[in-house]
Amino acid sequence: MNLDRPVAPDPYELLPHVPSFVLESDDLVAGQPMPKEFTYQHGNVSPHLSWRDFPAETQSFVVSCFDPDAPTPSGYWHWTIIDLDSTVTFLERGQGESDLFLPGAASHVRTDGGLFGWEGAQPPEGDRPHRYIFAVHALDTDTLGLDPDDASPAAVAFTGLFHTIARATLEVTYKQ
Repeated sequence: MNLDRPVAPDPYELLPHVPSFVLESDDLVAGQPMPKEFTYQHGNVSPHLSWRDFPAETQSFVVSCFDPDAPTPSGYWHWTIIDLDSTVTFLERGQGESDLFLPGAASHVRTDGGLFGWEGAQPPEGDRPHRYIFAVHALDTDTLGLDPDDASPAAVAFTGLFHTIARATLEVTYKQ
């Protein structure tokens, strides 16, 4: 199979501009390859994330990880958490395993692979390096009002767009 195709744009550069804040990780380094333990085949452990300097009026957060380089017309969603309380400013390594590890009313939305939790990187073997964009969206509402059992990550992104007051991103890569 030939996987030659144009490089997809950074999806967040195509959205209306909002202020940014700081997103960091003890496990990931921006612009560097994702360590194997966070990939689907080598542990499938969600990485540590922490964020700060978001707007004081933030009511909740959405956390996501998106691969714009997947060979599909719509990319690939690897992780989506909704309704994360504004007092939560980090996720520990492994906390994306299931809703049981999330604080308060936060919930996972099904990944494009059908998992309710973190789905690690798994680009097609031999394809170019894929970008994995972790994003934390600061929202002006305490809930998006979506049913996590029925909502898609794209529906979360669309609904969240109208409530996003700031966004932080961290991009890493992975190639098999």
